Amino acid sequence: MRYLFKIPISFVACIPLLSGASLTLFEALELAEQNHPQLRAGAAQIDVARAGLVTAKAYPNPEAGFRAGGQDYRVPGNVRGFVSTYQFSQPLELGPLRPARLEVAERGRVSSEHALDATRLAVLSNVRRAFFQALRKREEIEILNENLRLVEEFRKRLQVRVDVGEAGRLELYRADAEVATARTAANSARLQYVAGLSQLRAAIGSTVDPNLAIEGVLDAPLTLPALEELRKEMIARHPLLRYARAEVDRAESRLKYEVALRRPQPSLVVEVDRPPDVPIYRAGINIPLPFWNKREGPIAEATAQIRQTRALAESNELQLVAALGSAFERYQLATSQLEAFQQGLLQEAEAGLRAAETAYRLGERGILEVLDAQRVLRTVRLDLLNTQFDRQAALVDLEELRAIDPRRRP
Repeated sequence: MRYLFKIPISFVACIPLLSGASLTLFEALELAEQNHPQLRAGAAQIDVARAGLVTAKAYPNPEAGFRAGGQDYRVPGNVRGFVSTYQFSQPLELGPLRPARLEVAERGRVSSEHALDATRLAVLSNVRRAFFQALRKREEIEILNENLRLVEEFRKRLQVRVDVGEAGRLELYRADAEVATARTAANSARLQYVAGLSQLRAAIGSTVDPNLAIEGVLDAPLTLPALEELRKEMIARHPLLRYARAEVDRAESRLKYEVALRRPQPSLVVEVDRPPDVPIYRAGINIPLPFWNKREGPIAEATAQIRQTRALAESNELQLVAALGSAFERYQLATSQLEAFQQGLLQEAEAGLRAAETAYRLGERGILEVLDAQRVLRTVRLDLLNTQFDRQAALVDLEELRAIDPRRRP
């Protein structure tokens, strides 16, 4: 009899009905990094921000104008003929307007980079979750198949006893019902495994072999730092919090830009009139007068946006701190439960089944005691498996909150 409950668990064996191309966790992460549409969208957003920075650096274009007409004389000495006017205007950017616009564009670029980092961390962490969830379902299949094998063997031995008259047919009916229940559980686990593979393909964001077989091991247990140290590390490193802080900086820069727009920006104007006799040259400055529109609305919007982004940043931090505490407690609890299993719960369940079968053969116990012992062993195996993967899920959450790159994790 083969058991798969040592830590870490090795998942090298494949299920024959679901065999195909193998996929490791590292390969799944690389596929997601190369092909996931959310990462491509994030990279495109950085290109958008960089293009916005180029736009912010551009100077305003000058304007040129031409007008033509005619001239008649009204007094003696005037000249009749064609008149043309040429005009050139160059807007000027004075004061903090241009630096403020450049700062807004730069803040947008930094914000988009942090957003891509947060998206990458979330995508790759979801790949890890889906990968280990598929492994969990596959190991459930092996446990339930092993349980089905034990029940069927017991049923065969019982059939012999019934045939020779040592046991009643009612006991055979009970064994048949237990076999049907075990077979249904095994088939249900297979369906869940197929669903887990579909979720893994969706998490990768790429078309992979639908009959793939996954290979991997659980991560080794870690000795975690204190929760307060983890919280400080998360606040300093998590890209979602960096993105939120960058959005606050971007909103503050937007306010500076809106305030800078209140200052009238002049335009240098040069004109040349060409009447039939003597040309006329003029140069001057046009200054817009902010009598009616003093940009109260855009400034108020920018001020409100600062308050909004700060509130969202605080909300994100509170949510991440709560998630960190939950993952930390789940990891510690699962570790404690595994220590209890390592102290002999599985061995006790196996010994209980052997004792029940021996007592049944000697006529000291009935079939119900044997079936109960088999259910206990199956439950203990599943509980051990679920506890191991619960700790793995908590570890994935902790590493995501600590902003550890899944491809470069220690």
